[in-house]
Amino acid sequence: MTFVRPDVQAFLDMLNAQPGPKMHEMEPDMARQVMGMMVQMAELPRGDIARAEDLSIDGPHGDRIPLRLYSTRAAGSEPQSVLMYFHGGGWVIGDLETHDSLCAEIARSLGITVVSVDYRLAPEHAFPAAGEDCLAATRWAAASPKAIGHAVTSIVVAGDSAGGNLAAITAQELAGKLPVPIVAQWLIYPGVDMTANTGSMADFADGYLLTAESMAWFMRHYIGNLPDPTDPRASPLHSPALDNQPAALVYTCGLDPLRDQGRAYAAKLIASGVPTVFREAKGQIHGSITLRQAIPSAQGDLAGCLMALKSIINEAGADLTMMKAAAE
Repeated sequence: MTFVRPDVQAFLDMLNAQPGPKMHEMEPDMARQVMGMMVQMAELPRGDIARAEDLSIDGPHGDRIPLRLYSTRAAGSEPQSVLMYFHGGGWVIGDLETHDSLCAEIARSLGITVVSVDYRLAPEHAFPAAGEDCLAATRWAAASPKAIGHAVTSIVVAGDSAGGNLAAITAQELAGKLPVPIVAQWLIYPGVDMTANTGSMADFADGYLLTAESMAWFMRHYIGNLPDPTDPRASPLHSPALDNQPAALVYTCGLDPLRDQGRAYAAKLIASGVPTVFREAKGQIHGSITLRQAIPSAQGDLAGCLMALKSIINEAGADLTMMKAAAE
């Protein structure tokens, strides 16, 4: 029998009682509004934080990329890491607002600057637009721009669902190629395999918020008829080599159609010799990390992840200090 946490079941019961079309039956604009309303209702308020500033930078094709910077410190503080956050939403929905509370919580818990990236969405901007924007934003932050407010010592890439996909792609593309190192990647129930259709994708195809039909809808808008869905820029699980990747925290949920993809990516990182922490929340659903008011147990899941990520970042910082000392 499938275990479902009581607060998760209560949320699902409430959701299933709501009238109206399902995600895969909506147009993208309507789906974006629905996600915004759901997060507003089900997520915790942002709370206090010293800096929460909206910025924008030049994108790769003349577009502007909106960003939001979060920090517990005033501008002009000591050098520190920056975490680049890529929001979830199937590359079609989601924005700075849907992940506002989460990003503030990350900044408060880790004590580092967080930059949330409002990348271009499909179908208006299909594959590989989202990834291009995430790469551009990460390159920008790694160069210690004045807008950050401090020198950048290292980068962490992170994201949930589609954002986990984009974080993995960014790590694969930019590891060892920036002025500062990418020291960690945090992949939150990531979608890393566009070809997946068995295992958890079938076991939890319906009834657990994210459905197989919704995933097909997202992928149709994002990659369309991509000739090779195993292209690592779309399906990072299919990358031929991961041995140069930064240390990873991979987090999955037990009732998630994407669960097995996250498990497989963590296993591939480990097999490639990448220091990897794997966490799975039993009885939890996809999307829960931004539904913490409606699903209180998700706050504990988040706190556990942040504790693990802080250890990874601290260990990487100690390694960098030793390497610098040895070089001198």
